[in-house]
Amino acid sequence: MGPGEPRIENWRRTSLDDFAATLTGRRVVAVDGRGGSGKTSLAERLAARTGAVVVHSDDVAWNHARFDWGDLMRDGVLEPFRAGRGVHYQPLGWAPHGREGHLDVPADAPMLIIEGIGVSRRSLAPYLDFVVWVQSDPDEARRRGLARDMLQRSDLDEETAAREWEEWEVEEIPFLADDQPWERADAIVGTLSAVAHDPETEVLVAVGRR
Repeated sequence: MGPGEPRIENWRRTSLDDFAATLTGRRVVAVDGRGGSGKTSLAERLAARTGAVVVHSDDVAWNHARFDWGDLMRDGVLEPFRAGRGVHYQPLGWAPHGREGHLDVPADAPMLIIEGIGVSRRSLAPYLDFVVWVQSDPDEARRRGLARDMLQRSDLDEETAAREWEEWEVEEIPFLADDQPWERADAIVGTLSAVAHDPETEVLVAVGRR
């Protein structure tokens, strides 16, 4: 577990179908966790089972800021959706850097899932109906994250990828230590490979959470 996170002694293995069924209804679900924890995979698997639309914080923050983007997520995505309107939003960093298009969420979307490091931050809590904190082993998350980054970006070698990861953690660790999103989580989900489960169809849920 990362700095400040609660130590979970007991995990309950349940099906993704059953977990997704607890999220039904037009609502906003935040899937938060450290880099490489498995947030994106979990969000996409939940969306496949609920019909939700997923908005990634990486898209909102693109060429803007690593963590100082809460107002963009609030104004551009969460407020219109909570008001019953569709989302058609181009984040501030897109046009100046040649990225076209918009983030789109239909007004009749059955659910909105926002995922990424910091999506359940304290300032966004009033706009969220359910928060998932994805808890991971830091070393395992780092291995997964570096492998993902090198697969997605052909310009990265191992040394550069490792340096960029360390630069990211310089901001991530103090941000999460201050915000402590796990304290507001409705469910803590584990991605620990040491606990046998099939991540495609199952999820590990901390026993005793709300």
